[in-house]
Amino acid sequence: MKFNTKVIHAGVEPDSATGAIMTPIYQTSTYVQDEVGKHKGFEYSRTGNPTRAALESSLAAIENGKYGACFGSGLAAIDCVIKMLNPGDEVISTNDLYGGSYRIFKTIFEKYGIKFHFVDMLNLENIKDALNEKTKLIWIETPTNPMMNIIDIKSIVEMVKDSDAIVGVDNTFATPYLQRPLDLGADVVMHSVTKFLGGHSDVVMGALVTSNDSIAEEIYRIQNSSGAVCGPMDSFLVLRGIKTLHLRVQRHSENGKIIAEFLNSHPQVDEVYWPGFESHPNHEVAKNQMSDFGGMVSFTLKDDSLEKAKRIVSKTKLFTLAESLGGVESLIGHPSTMTHASIPREERLKSGVKDSLIRLSVGVEDAADLVKDLENSFL
Repeated sequence: MKFNTKVIHAGVEPDSATGAIMTPIYQTSTYVQDEVGKHKGFEYSRTGNPTRAALESSLAAIENGKYGACFGSGLAAIDCVIKMLNPGDEVISTNDLYGGSYRIFKTIFEKYGIKFHFVDMLNLENIKDALNEKTKLIWIETPTNPMMNIIDIKSIVEMVKDSDAIVGVDNTFATPYLQRPLDLGADVVMHSVTKFLGGHSDVVMGALVTSNDSIAEEIYRIQNSSGAVCGPMDSFLVLRGIKTLHLRVQRHSENGKIIAEFLNSHPQVDEVYWPGFESHPNHEVAKNQMSDFGGMVSFTLKDDSLEKAKRIVSKTKLFTLAESLGGVESLIGHPSTMTHASIPREERLKSGVKDSLIRLSVGVEDAADLVKDLENSFL
């Protein structure tokens, strides 16, 4: 089944009781059992809910995986992955990482004896240098947030294949429409479903997908034991959002290219970070592991000042100043004071997150209107 068909049909069946073409919202906490130990597949909605189960099947299908699990947020999904580790284990991750991921690693799990190495993953030797017998997880973001670096998933998988480390990939920016890490050898994929998968800025959710039986068993054990699950209404909304994922991400990508090229020629802009440029580091890797380059764009100003960046992000009208990304509407953000404020400034600067860095989530509006909006913000 081709991807554009999968997003419409995979994991979703007409309701057996009524024939409803859309999965019903099973807004229930518990389920009647015929007798002790005999039920219809569901006992309690923390453990399983039919609406959530349909979504988990859909997500597994579009990532070419066997198992899907949904959580109350993307960070709850990451929390589940790290809970698979033990004190003394080590994790290698990128030094250009979403601030919330950095925060949960450093302020929650590090005190339980898990050691985190943050390295520049563009240079694979940095991973090799940090890899040792205690390494149990390689955590990748690609494209990275907010510098839009492209990390070579397949090469990293090959590098660690003889170790005990599993490879996890945050695929939020790319979505399974543009990139499918399991096909490249990754063990588990994470999504902040809040973003492109939901697509309408009305849901907070996370998800994990894997084809590994033992990893799936652990994910479901932790999901049920910790209870950080999503509700049936949110599951319904994401099932609806997924049906237009291919249409939306195609337009996000088309508009992203136009905006990136506009910024690249603007006299007040210093650097534009978008993997579609031939000059972008690992552009060739992006071409090989992605089908397009997406609608996320970051840029810095020649006037590298916090004040100038704040003026620009406050003047746009269509690009709304807000946290998050991936909705149909365009958003503009200032990573240093918003999404990455929890990372110490000296660490942010090492990965290129300057005070003037601005991040755009390019929506699906008319591209000419978006260009005009940005033009006006520079005046």
